[in-house]
Amino acid sequence: MKEMSRTPLLHLWSIGLSLLLLGGRGHSQKNVLPKELEGIGVDQKLGVQIPTQLMFRDSSGRKVSLKAFFDGKRPVFLTFNYTDCPQLCSLQLNSLNEALKSLDWTPGKEFRILTVSMDPTETPEKAAGTKALYLHALAEKKGGEKDLRNGWEFLTGEDKNIRALADAVGFHYRFLPDRKEYAHKAALITLSPEGKVLRYLSNINYSPRDLKFALLEAGEGKVGSAVDNFFLSCFDYDPRRGGYVLAAVRIMKVGGVLTLLLLGLFWFSMARMKKKKALLLEGQGHEEGDL
Repeated sequence: MKEMSRTPLLHLWSIGLSLLLLGGRGHSQKNVLPKELEGIGVDQKLGVQIPTQLMFRDSSGRKVSLKAFFDGKRPVFLTFNYTDCPQLCSLQLNSLNEALKSLDWTPGKEFRILTVSMDPTETPEKAAGTKALYLHALAEKKGGEKDLRNGWEFLTGEDKNIRALADAVGFHYRFLPDRKEYAHKAALITLSPEGKVLRYLSNINYSPRDLKFALLEAGEGKVGSAVDNFFLSCFDYDPRRGGYVLAAVRIMKVGGVLTLLLLGLFWFSMARMKKKKALLLEGQGHEEGDL
């Protein structure tokens, strides 16, 4: 994926955003986007089952169905990127890779990642080169590439299958012939161990905490410790931020429960001490009577 400081497509996004921000100047200017960007975006289809029967090719060129990546135990992250993307794909995957380096879980162990190329002309060989680039950088931090090779797969396929998967999860993109590139947004989609859409992380400045919470939520208790899942209960997903934030009301409830538990423990301890003291005094009374 090419690293560039600027691209024409990014200029289009900037123009579109500026028009939206300046929309108050006139009704005719509201919600105006360049034609190339019309219909591009992500519709959140929470709870939808992805078509796991779709066939792709993995980075070794082997034909595989999506079903092979869902074992009923580990959640899966899904991204749409392509190797010749001028910039956005690199920004997204670089951010994801940096967050993964600090995450105390490893792709291939607690979860998996699928990166599907939206370019039907991309070959498995080219995808393998991109995969090697990111896995090498990640392995330097995680140590070893064995689990990583099985944990993060870069898939290529026919246009009809790519679009069928993208449509199923609400990922809308378009090829721009004049620019020879794809107009698209970035999204990290969290799938359950069975392949259901559970969460969209739209902010590409990924944090290890957001990744872990998304995986815990998708794992539905199948991954992570009791402590991990307890901490998850103190956070809510904020769609405006594209990540997880502290849930004040829930924290107050948790705090209230902990307070009651501590009070209960305190009164229990006091009752035991009182009973122990009474038994001690009773024993002393018997000794004095015997004298």
